[in-house]
Amino acid sequence: MCRRAGAVGQITACLPQFVPVKTFEELWGELAGKAAKGTPGSGTVELLGQGVHAVGKKVVEEAAEAWMAAEHEGDERAAQEIAQLLYYAQVLMLAKGLDLKDVYRHL
Repeated sequence: MCRRAGAVGQITACLPQFVPVKTFEELWGELAGKAAKGTPGSGTVELLGQGVHAVGKKVVEEAAEAWMAAEHEGDERAAQEIAQLLYYAQVLMLAKGLDLKDVYRHL
């Protein structure tokens, strides 16, 4: 896939086709499953055990890192940080007892 910017039709970067490892919904299913099972050794389960406050701090940290990466680093680094932000947002949803439908209805 090629991105176009600048003059009409000018190609600025060609990116390889990307097939996602998992979708937002698939990640949700994985995390919700770990939370429900209390999967031993899971970082997600450990963080959930620390409560909403601890998870919220991670969301704030990742939001700042995503912003800084978007401002000062390349696209790949920004995408990595945004992916981490999405992960922690889902963990916060689990910590609060929310489901995807609870959030989707506000989009």
